[in-house]
Amino acid sequence: MTTAALSAMEERLAWFRALGADERSWITIVARTGIDGFVEWFAAEPGTRVNPGNMFDAAPRALTRKITLRQTVELVRTTIGVVEEQIQHMPRNDRAVLSTAIMYYSRDVAFSAAEVYARAAEQRGTWDARLEALVVDAVMRAEADETVVSRASTLGWQARTPVTVVVGDAPDETSSAAEDVRREAERARVNALAAVQGERLVVILGSTDLGTGPGSAGAAVALATKFAGRFGEGSIVVGPVVEDLVDASLSARAAMSGHRVATAWPEGPRVVSAVELLPERALSGDGHARRILVNDIYQPLLAAGGDLLTTCASFLDHGCSVEASSRALFVHANTVRYRLKRIQDVTMYSPTDPRDAYVLRLAITLGRLSAGRTSPKD
Repeated sequence: MTTAALSAMEERLAWFRALGADERSWITIVARTGIDGFVEWFAAEPGTRVNPGNMFDAAPRALTRKITLRQTVELVRTTIGVVEEQIQHMPRNDRAVLSTAIMYYSRDVAFSAAEVYARAAEQRGTWDARLEALVVDAVMRAEADETVVSRASTLGWQARTPVTVVVGDAPDETSSAAEDVRREAERARVNALAAVQGERLVVILGSTDLGTGPGSAGAAVALATKFAGRFGEGSIVVGPVVEDLVDASLSARAAMSGHRVATAWPEGPRVVSAVELLPERALSGDGHARRILVNDIYQPLLAAGGDLLTTCASFLDHGCSVEASSRALFVHANTVRYRLKRIQDVTMYSPTDPRDAYVLRLAITLGRLSAGRTSPKD
């Protein structure tokens, strides 16, 4: 029967013919053990319990990674079919009993196969969850390197895609939080790594749609919004987009800093970019946020000339009034309006917007402190 079963596999299953010698020998052992087990069970005393799971114990656990559950079902179906064919050569009066017995035995074989693969899947799932948590932790600790990228690739992460890190409160049910994020990522067709760290949920997202240009922050917020339902209550902070997983710690640092101070801006959106929280981050002692305010806002204003810095400070000092600023600066009101437009072009912040005005004021203050000068002409 074993020889006939293997011949049928060779003839009917193309993927079986493509297997290596080791895999084929494992299947031979499993098939022989299963058929021998059926013969022994059938010859045993009535009421003897069937234990077809022993046939799978004959092969190493690595077999479940080489051969899929679907292929295993095909093997079982082929083997049972061959046994049923052999039964037809038995005496006529014995065929019905043997057919019933093989149906009963094959049912338990199918359940045992499903149990083996389910157990293997659970073990892989547990291992994957631990590995995923280690990768996320390495990113949060700024220890991401090529080794971490290699580990992430085993989890299905596609390298060389722009990355953003999202931090928010963990949901009430934390046991399935990471799995929920992964399912959402599959629907959105993006890379995702997630882990619950204490009371926060950290999600690393990678997608070619993010880009790294001027509009990357908006794209990152839009992508993170798709996952908002997987977080708990409270603000969800999105870090800046970086080029690769190796650089994700830069995004993680900004997202963590923003998440710590998000409560200082309750009027802000639920899903907010870490860049929008620069003032709160700077006031809480984030040196990186302070440098961004000085280097990306104050210094460009200072370098642009045209009295833009003086006009911005005067406009903010005079309650954002164009007329009052024009009188203080001894220029026409249209000149002030023109300079305000230039300030927005240079810094991407509008002095006429209350929130932007707050950012500009803090940037000017920090810039003057860093320069060690207080003159309005600096």
